[in-house]
Amino acid sequence: MEAYTGFAGVYDLLMDETPYGQWCGNVTQELEKYGIRDGLVLELGCGTGSLTELLAAKGYDMIGVDCSDEMLNIACAKKAQSGQDILYLNQDMRSFELYGTVRAVVSVCDSLNYLLEDADLDACFRLVNNYLDPGGIFIFDFNTRYKYETVIGDDVIAENREDCSFIWENFFDAESGLNEYDLTVYVRDSGASSDGKELYFRFEEIHIQRGYTLEEMKRLIAGAGLKFCKAYDADTLGDVTAQSERIYCVAQEITKRIDE
Repeated sequence: MEAYTGFAGVYDLLMDETPYGQWCGNVTQELEKYGIRDGLVLELGCGTGSLTELLAAKGYDMIGVDCSDEMLNIACAKKAQSGQDILYLNQDMRSFELYGTVRAVVSVCDSLNYLLEDADLDACFRLVNNYLDPGGIFIFDFNTRYKYETVIGDDVIAENREDCSFIWENFFDAESGLNEYDLTVYVRDSGASSDGKELYFRFEEIHIQRGYTLEEMKRLIAGAGLKFCKAYDADTLGDVTAQSERIYCVAQEITKRIDE
């Protein structure tokens, strides 16, 4: 079952507490440390474009890549409303193509956890390395294996709202490190039945993510020819610990000559 189809229409509604403003601040702060205050920036797994819009408002020339047509349709609607000059591309993170290099690549909200094999991440990281300017920066986050295995594994999350409700069932497989989300959503229809009763649409999606450790990410970063710069806890912004649920990584392009 394909993810982010029906869910795309209610994604922003159900993710309204996602701290995009804080994430934008974290990302721009890191970019500025490397002297990147403008220029082309690519966001991988941009979804509905919430962070893309914020980074564009900061003065970056944004490109957003996502494999979901439905999510990108919403992102394009936001672009039309804001007037931001953002290029959205319907592409896979493992095989994306750009017209040239960019100053930085960003990926947040555990988008990379949807890449389930080492080979998938390796392909993505190698493309990032290829499309980064000399000395360019790659900033991404990922959910840890600890989070899936200990915090949310085999839990059920449910929420009832006025316009929609959802049931989110988690199943973690320790052998593979994969976490399956079985998502059931009920969305209120704007119309009504002939007897005046409210109607709801029901749809289901299955999402699968893999939990990674920081050591695995470091190995894959190095294998793609990038330089690992640092990592920190995405929630506390402090040092990574054994209980870190989401981790930020910063890597840098080092193979191209600066004077080329």
